[in-house]
Amino acid sequence: MRNYRSAAVVAASFLLMAGAAIAAPSAYAGTPGGTKANDRNTDFNGDGYEDVLIGAPAGTVGGKWAAGYVTVQYGAPSGIGTSRSAVFSQNTDGVRGAAEQGDGFGRALATGDLDGDGYDDAIVGVPGEDVEPAGDAGGAVVLWGSPKGLSGTDSDWLQADEPTAYAEFGGALAAAHFSPDISGDQLAVTDRSDLTVFQYDAALLKKGTAPLAAAEHKDDIPAEPGHEIAPKSLTTGDYDGNGLADLVVSGVTTGTASGKGWSAYFSGQVQGLTFERSLRGGPSVASGDVNNDGYDDLVTADPSRPDSDGGGAGDGGVVGVYYGSAGDGPVVGAEGPGTPPVWWTQDSAGIPGTSERGDGWGTDLSVADTNGDGYADVAIGAPGEDVGTALDAGAVWVLRGTADGVTAAGAASWDQDSANVPGVPERGDGWGGQVRLTDPDKDGRFGLLAAAPGEDQNNGVVWVLPAGAGGVTASGSWTFDGGSLGGPATGAGLGAAIDE
Repeated sequence: MRNYRSAAVVAASFLLMAGAAIAAPSAYAGTPGGTKANDRNTDFNGDGYEDVLIGAPAGTVGGKWAAGYVTVQYGAPSGIGTSRSAVFSQNTDGVRGAAEQGDGFGRALATGDLDGDGYDDAIVGVPGEDVEPAGDAGGAVVLWGSPKGLSGTDSDWLQADEPTAYAEFGGALAAAHFSPDISGDQLAVTDRSDLTVFQYDAALLKKGTAPLAAAEHKDDIPAEPGHEIAPKSLTTGDYDGNGLADLVVSGVTTGTASGKGWSAYFSGQVQGLTFERSLRGGPSVASGDVNNDGYDDLVTADPSRPDSDGGGAGDGGVVGVYYGSAGDGPVVGAEGPGTPPVWWTQDSAGIPGTSERGDGWGTDLSVADTNGDGYADVAIGAPGEDVGTALDAGAVWVLRGTADGVTAAGAASWDQDSANVPGVPERGDGWGGQVRLTDPDKDGRFGLLAAAPGEDQNNGVVWVLPAGAGGVTASGSWTFDGGSLGGPATGAGLGAAIDE
């Protein structure tokens, strides 16, 4: 339980409305440059290789059930393995706080260069943290990157300006370069209903003083009438090509028409993040340039209930693609401004499988180029997919990107019953609960991480499916769990979160 305030000082409060912006306080303005809008932000030691950050929020630490921990695996010419790795919890030296039952350290993750020093930092959500006297008020821990990788030394703690019981601050995170006036990335954090954006004063950090962050806060996430959401996930991308990252807050609707997937789209502008409009789709989102036109595209999914205004048949899950373009962001398709997204289900022609209730197709998404052809592909997890008689065993898909956008041509899927995939499908494994395309060997082809948090009686296991000239392949795939990386394996739920 925390009973003190962080060194991250809340400096200002701003109201976000349609057409209004989160503006950077001048006292915290930095030097332009240093971070790209579409940087994947996963190189903690600055060696040029992508690293992998994974959460095990149910892990027992110091005898405290579900205190949680995270693992990092450092990229190298040989990719990731189990030796170049580390484990962090709130019992790690220098990490703020202490491991306590139910904290859920690692339930949400993000990475970005918050202090503008050239090394990406890890942000770990702790939504179950008690902030005295508010139970489950939540918070987030910043682990700083360095030439030696992540460290708990001088870690920072972030929380809401006014911690509220059961708000679960830190439930979703994303970091990116939203403003030209900030040298590093800014950090977006949600709780059950709010959005907070933090930024660090890099000059103070480089002088070795206590980390200082300004927070710009909005009580409710803006929405068009009837599309108010409870946030579940965040993604960033440069959808309009202006060189600044945009932010999408995705969730499910509240109020009378509750439970439908909708998102709030904020564009990155010179004056700061600006709410533009609500978009159909959610609560899963990811971003990347699918058609290689220089504009990031937004991929969103409603894994539970596509309906008449969601564009999909069946009820096993629907995935939609909004194509970005100059000045308009993720609402422009091949036919011109204002066209709706292109929707896909397992019943779409050429997609393996059949849409069935409870599949959860689109529970998690990842977007990156798996075969080095310059077009980002889309990985889709369906942890509720039945495999034979094994209910909710789970499966994953990869749909290819082309100059015309996502295509069913060459679409592929895998489960634990597929050739060369280790293991066997079992009830409740939830394979594909998290998916992540990653290129830790820097060969330009992104392989697939597929997590099954329910595997081995909820220990959690992650599968590594490498990428070859033809894209993701099961040949040469292998697995690891928390114990493989030096963490407590039993009941840890490793893979419940993988940083995108």
